[in-house]
Amino acid sequence: MISARGLSKSFDGGRVFALRDVSVDIQPGEFVAVIGLSGAGKSTFLRSINGTSTPSGGKLEVLGLKVEGNTPAELVALRRRIGFIFQQFNLVKNLTALQNVLVGRSAFVPLWRSLTGLYGQENLDLAMDAMDSVGLSGRYWEKARNLSGGQQQRVAIARALVQQPKIILADEPMASLDPKLSEVVLEILARINREAGITVLVNIHVLELARKYARRILAFRMGELVFDGKPDELTPEKIEAIYTLEGSSVH
Repeated sequence: MISARGLSKSFDGGRVFALRDVSVDIQPGEFVAVIGLSGAGKSTFLRSINGTSTPSGGKLEVLGLKVEGNTPAELVALRRRIGFIFQQFNLVKNLTALQNVLVGRSAFVPLWRSLTGLYGQENLDLAMDAMDSVGLSGRYWEKARNLSGGQQQRVAIARALVQQPKIILADEPMASLDPKLSEVVLEILARINREAGITVLVNIHVLELARKYARRILAFRMGELVFDGKPDELTPEKIEAIYTLEGSSVH
């Protein structure tokens, strides 16, 4: 599904690295948690996968397509197959929940249809099914602004799901939610992974949730991939190394 070799992303003329020499393979159907301190490179890693962050070096293949050097049309085709879930939901608050979900079908219909909101019955059915699958039956016509934070994040998951993606990337989707709702979101993502076989990568800022839900964990520290293994392989010493920066322990 995803293959990176020596993947790097630098800024400021190569003096600052968000990613440094990352090599990793993600197999179809995996549920992978990505952990590390803020600024460790987690979000840049996900954005590289869907082509919104252009690598500075190395090679990256996603779904058999080289991410670097693509035309805009090729990147659009790649992103159609990758659902992305954002930390702050990224919903249009004045639109209904269903209209927000239908945005996930925009790349699959002619431009005039997406601009006018005339997606057609087939896409409406797909969007309603996606909402049903995340527990939002009957909420189709509610304005996004009237939904709770947990419901808005479910809308965002449905919007990714309606793309019928091969991969779902979730960038700290629980950061704006309380612990109970965080588990609900992860339960939904785990079920999607399990039942639909969709490969899921999720940035998780709570270590215990990563250990509970993921079957594989990637840990970044200062742009480097410093751990790749099963949750039960994370020893206290390895956790200390992941969450230590410049001699200070942060947990």
